[in-house]
Amino acid sequence: MTLTELIWLSVACYAFHAFEEFTLNWRDWARAVIKLPVEWPDFYVVNFVVVVLGIVAAELAASQPMIALAFPALMLINAIIFHIAQVVRMRGRFSPGVITAVILFLPVGTACFMRAAADGVLDAKTALGAFVIAALLMASPIVFLNIRGKPYFRQDL
Repeated sequence: MTLTELIWLSVACYAFHAFEEFTLNWRDWARAVIKLPVEWPDFYVVNFVVVVLGIVAAELAASQPMIALAFPALMLINAIIFHIAQVVRMRGRFSPGVITAVILFLPVGTACFMRAAADGVLDAKTALGAFVIAALLMASPIVFLNIRGKPYFRQDL
């Protein structure tokens, strides 16, 4: 598979991951375990944005590998930090999304980076840049959810 095809596959994996999270009630888990003040509409919007970003990444894969690889980097960060590490931290408590994180995100995300390396478009700067972009993307909804209740950001005052 080409990097472009793998990024498109990543988008499909992410969509299935969101389906797992929704079906297994990620919202209540996130509220209880990581104390995230999230509601279902937040979940819908964030996952819509992520899928759109994945489509953009797939379209840019041939010409902008750092931007394209930010999408599988986001998947890997999501899998490791927000699912696998949380299951370990919570001594085995199930995290909705951990199934697809392990079965889909880890192998497909890794395959994207391996393909980029085999194609000669992955160097340390590209990998680091992809993970920095991914970390910022991953952090942004968490930051916004946590600041939206602050008086400065409230629109109902």
